[in-house]
Amino acid sequence: MANSLVSVQIIPKTPNGEDVIPYVDRAIAIIEASGVKYQVNPLETTMEGELSTLLRVIEQMSEAMVEMGCVSAMSQVKIVYNPSGISMNKLTEKYR
Repeated sequence: MANSLVSVQIIPKTPNGEDVIPYVDRAIAIIEASGVKYQVNPLETTMEGELSTLLRVIEQMSEAMVEMGCVSAMSQVKIVYNPSGISMNKLTEKYR
């Protein structure tokens, strides 16, 4: 069972002030390629897995922004860590 939930909002500083959506789409593609369970929400994406794996995914997202020409990328991150296990479904089941 996963030990962490990590929500991330990436805010790339685009080269010429253009729309960030293609950059965010690339970041979400990196999450998808990682194989971790995730859910895209309007303002952030939540991932479920081992904390070290999820932090590596965020690192890859940031590196991809620079590779796409961004000067920098800011990430707002929320982490829930529970060594005995946690899941998105368990955390939100009472609301469904």
